[in-house]
Order: sequence, then C-alpha cells, then structure tokens
Amino acid sequence: MSDRDQIVREALALSPDDRAFVADLLEGSLDRGTFATRDIADAWSREVDRRIAAYDRGETRAVDFETALRHVRQALADRAQSGPAVP
Repeated sequence: MSDRDQIVREALALSPDDRAFVADLLEGSLDRGTFATRDIADAWSREVDRRIAAYDRGETRAVDFETALRHVRQALADRAQSGPAVP
C-alpha cells in the first residue's frame, strides 16, 4: 500500500468534523490562480461555507442554473432601468 493510500484510509476513518477540518486545510493549500489575491479567495471560501450552512439549516433553497441565471438577468435589467444610484 502506498503512503497516499494509507493517508486516505486514515483520513476517511476520522470523524466527520475532523474530515471537514482536513478537507478545509487541503483545499486552502491548493493554488488559487483564479482569484486576484489570497484575501479574495479566502473571502469567497468563507462565503461558500456560509451559504452551504444556510442551506443545511433550511434558511435558503437551491435552484437550477437556468432559474438562477433568469433571476440574475432580471435583477440586472431592473437595476439598469432604475438608473444610476444617487448618493
């Protein structure tokens, strides 16, 4: 058995909380090449965690991609019609 296989086996034997902790650490160690800065990547990671927790608590619901895209387009159209924000 390779070291990698052994590590995976041991990681999978951890409690769910410990597996989540290790997964977060591993995810954080990966290249964040799609974000301008590490701070932005970390902020998005926290936002994703916040949204998943809200979904798990039943505070929000999931929608399919087409529905989400339709909502975004409508919000942008509404904003464009209302004109620029006045301070």
